[in-house]
Amino acid sequence: MSGPVAPLWRRAAAEGLGTGLLVAVVVGSGIAAASLSHGDVGLQLLENAFATALGLAVLILAIGPVSGAHFNPVVSLVDWWLGRATGSGLTSRDLAAYLPAQVGGAIAGAVLANLMYGETAVTWSTTHRSAGHLWLAEVVATAGLILLIFALAWTGRANLAPAAVGAYIGSAYWFTSSTSFANPAVTIGRAFSDTFAGIAPSSVPAFIVFQLFGGVVGAGLVVLLYADAGRAADDVVTPHPDTTGASS
Repeated sequence: MSGPVAPLWRRAAAEGLGTGLLVAVVVGSGIAAASLSHGDVGLQLLENAFATALGLAVLILAIGPVSGAHFNPVVSLVDWWLGRATGSGLTSRDLAAYLPAQVGGAIAGAVLANLMYGETAVTWSTTHRSAGHLWLAEVVATAGLILLIFALAWTGRANLAPAAVGAYIGSAYWFTSSTSFANPAVTIGRAFSDTFAGIAPSSVPAFIVFQLFGGVVGAGLVVLLYADAGRAADDVVTPHPDTTGASS
């Protein structure tokens, strides 16, 4: 996609801000749900999923034009990998800036949510999520997310990504046993809050491994169904200026 190119520092800042606000939505709405619907886990999950779906859609709309609104290391990695052959998508330099920005933003977002609800800034989660069926769910959730995003980009419907990605994540809260983390940065951030949406630090590494594997599966499905999907990599998640040759 042609157009003015945002400097890399600005795009990385946008990724950090967007990922941070996404985690603040996830953790904050989880705290609110647990407080307002005490004892009803099903209702708490519904409230958490609804807020996350809407919040994610809004953040993609607001930040997508700057950085593409990846907010997810797996999305950035697949974008970089699929775009290598065509020179589209993220460069290695872009990737090196996006990944730490996403992780740092996610941690800051969890801290912000904790503070907004009067919690200690960092409270390590004690919610253990370590089981084979949860890891399988993370593979499915992440693969589906990657397939959706790149299918929209390749078919010229990336403008639908805010609604489509929000809807997918909202539904995946319910159809996956893991409640669809599907994002290594968000997973790390959620370990910093011992609240409804948290995950114990000891459970984080396995979740990330299976999310990365889900990214590989998703990328494989994209290549299978859309042979030259890499040509649309600069429209992932949403259309944004071509990053080729961007200055810092």
